[in-house]
Amino acid sequence: MVVPYLEGERTPDRPDATGAVHGLRLATATAAHLARAAVEGLLCSMADAIDALVAAGARVERVFLIGGGARSDAVQRIAPTVLGHPVLVPPPGEYVADGAARQAAWALSGNAQPPPWIRAGVETYGGDVVEAVRARYAQAREFTIARQHF
Repeated sequence: MVVPYLEGERTPDRPDATGAVHGLRLATATAAHLARAAVEGLLCSMADAIDALVAAGARVERVFLIGGGARSDAVQRIAPTVLGHPVLVPPPGEYVADGAARQAAWALSGNAQPPPWIRAGVETYGGDVVEAVRARYAQAREFTIARQHF
């Protein structure tokens, strides 16, 4: 299991945490095992953030993956099994800027509902949740060492 706190972490709030690899053995020291552990660790970290949103009252129905990592076949296929929600992957685009523009348009319109956002070309991924991945991550995520500031 990889705990991906490479620059600290925001959820949970651990700014001085470092990344860690747990459970490494000779049999699991292969490129495939390490790559899968890195993907699962990244997604478990995202799942922790989703849990924090839910705890704050947000309702999560689906997850959109955008950015460079969203292009990874492994991330696309493993994400729903870790996140526990359908995962939608739109074609590459400027979604941060688009989202900011959409929020601004909604605020200026004064409408109760946001303007429609056409999602052409979105691929949806689903799958059965694999609880063991999150459970293993929960065991590992606290075992990091503090970053040294030189």
